Amino acid sequence: MAPAPAANLPPAGRARAVAPLIAAAAPRIEAACELTPEVLDALHRAGLFRCLLPRAFGGEEAHPADYAAMVEVIAAADASTAWCIGQGSGCSMAAAYLKPEVAQEIWGNDPRAVLAWGMRPGIPAKVVDGGFRLTGKWHFASGSRHAQWMGAHCTVEQPDGSLRLGRDGHPVERTLLFPKSSATMIDDWQVIGLRGTGSDSYAVTDLFIPDDYTFGRDAHDDRRERGTLYQFTSTNMYASAFSSVALGIARAALDALIAVARDKTPRGAARSLRDSPVVQHDLAFAEARLRAARGLLQQTLREIYDAVTRRGEMTFDENMSIRLVTTYAISQAKEVMQTAWQYAGATAIFDAQPFERRFRDMHAVTQQVQARWTHFETVGQHLLGLTPSGHFI
Repeated sequence: MAPAPAANLPPAGRARAVAPLIAAAAPRIEAACELTPEVLDALHRAGLFRCLLPRAFGGEEAHPADYAAMVEVIAAADASTAWCIGQGSGCSMAAAYLKPEVAQEIWGNDPRAVLAWGMRPGIPAKVVDGGFRLTGKWHFASGSRHAQWMGAHCTVEQPDGSLRLGRDGHPVERTLLFPKSSATMIDDWQVIGLRGTGSDSYAVTDLFIPDDYTFGRDAHDDRRERGTLYQFTSTNMYASAFSSVALGIARAALDALIAVARDKTPRGAARSLRDSPVVQHDLAFAEARLRAARGLLQQTLREIYDAVTRRGEMTFDENMSIRLVTTYAISQAKEVMQTAWQYAGATAIFDAQPFERRFRDMHAVTQQVQARWTHFETVGQHLLGLTPSGHFI
């Protein structure tokens, strides 16, 4: 059992303390499609699932940049573990929108509590006396295998069968929370990368959920916690976390290439990788890409946090800036991973080497909604004074 990191360390410092344990367990995490018990114990002892949870319920309310740096450290050890932290942490921001007694029940009374939820738009929750009745199936519930609570994002069906509409004329979405024991879990996570996230599907049938266990995700009217962190949306924090997963994968892959290049001479080549001017150039360029993307993400999160602290709210322009820098970070991290893969040659294809799993994990990250190339179109529309047409802003 790894010792608990010092409580006074920042999130990244605590992550470094447990990273060797996570790296050693990474093959078993992938094989089992879930975090191992000793890794879960280490993460909970280090408080890494509680970085975005309100202090009132035993959380840290960490600075977004410090949180992102922590996820990056974990991702260099194992991307699936970092992804699970990013998902569980983003879900924990729900505590800022729930009645305090409900948030206390879920997180405050259980130091190992994790909430997970998945995606499937348009499933209606039917309004009944005291709450909702829900039937449906959702997918991509990362970390659900170690969760105690599940959530479902739903439209709201009124008693007359019509959908509840917001002030903007669009259907209202509400998130409903319920114990994992109320759901049927479906083992369908057979994928090429991020296998260890165990992002299974789940279903419920005619489940009653009291109104107090529901909230409008990132809805201003439902937000009860007024700290600076909760002026950031959960989408902001998912984007920051998952881009940091990509940066961590790329960092580890590039470091592995440097180690290989010092000794490897490709078959049929006249000189070692280390002595090749092409490798020297491309390695330096990849290092610059990675540092620039990481630096831009960190700088943007710190500048926006400071501005929001002074102003008390986030502007739409700042929201778009987070979308821009997080999408950019993922795109640049993918290019760095490709450089490492290319120059590692045949070495990279073996399971025992530090490239193959990271290559697959990176390409799973790039297929997720936070990495969509169309986000650049959305930001470009904003920069040109147009109304952005994209979702997930």
